[in-house]
Amino acid sequence: MILDFRFSHSSPVKKVLYILFQIILIGYVIVIIYPILNLLLSSFKTTREIFTNPFSFPAEWRFSNYVKVWQKGGFDMYFVNSIVITAIAMALVLLFGSMAANGIARYNYKMKMVVYLLFLSGIVLPLKAAIIPLFLLIKNLHLTDNRLSLILIFAAMGLPSTVFILSGFMKTIPKELEYAARIDGCNDLVIFQKIVIPLSMPSITLVTIYNIVPIWNDFFFPLIFISTDSKKTLPLGVASFFGQYQIAWDLIFAALSIAIVPMIIVYLFMSRYFIKGMTAGAVKG
Repeated sequence: MILDFRFSHSSPVKKVLYILFQIILIGYVIVIIYPILNLLLSSFKTTREIFTNPFSFPAEWRFSNYVKVWQKGGFDMYFVNSIVITAIAMALVLLFGSMAANGIARYNYKMKMVVYLLFLSGIVLPLKAAIIPLFLLIKNLHLTDNRLSLILIFAAMGLPSTVFILSGFMKTIPKELEYAARIDGCNDLVIFQKIVIPLSMPSITLVTIYNIVPIWNDFFFPLIFISTDSKKTLPLGVASFFGQYQIAWDLIFAALSIAIVPMIIVYLFMSRYFIKGMTAGAVKG
């Protein structure tokens, strides 16, 4: 009602700009949603139908595509591997990232800026640029073809951005809350658990969404470090449907439809804090 009141009492120029802005937003939503809808519709078609009628509804809804992908294609195994690797890597990122950010934001010591810049260097220098020394390191640790190697790599990949975002937010938490907790007898660990972490939930949500999607979708590192089929992740599982002489597009679209479900669920559960976290993490204390 407030928006309607403002619109009705606006000048003609503002009304035109408002309508134009709404049209742009609607167009943007269509551009974003349409590929997803087309992906879902294509997952129920045959490969022939995908090319002959790419923009239409399926003539016959082939749920068998999902059965083939999940059971015969071994997608259940790839799905579990991705869930385990992503969950453990994100747990390490949030645990060590929040602790490091708390140490940088809430304490003063001589090497504070050096530690902070070391974490920021991980953002400037991409991990993929150091793939050769990284491969040699993983080989010397005897972690090649081991899911633990992916967990450690993804954790290291997510720490710099996590420390950068969380430290910026934790600086804005009033010191008075910490002083009051110390008067009540709380030590550093209790203050971190009971005050800093609950108040940092918006930024933690932002960090989770920011890191979990690249980890879940990463194709490069599993391709380099995993060779056993039983240890492969979802992106490698999708790539298995690309044959030398034939490509099963119907199964690929079904596999992609399954792969996007966990990320949609994560975002729906965390969307309440997402926008708040995007703005809160940018505030400088």
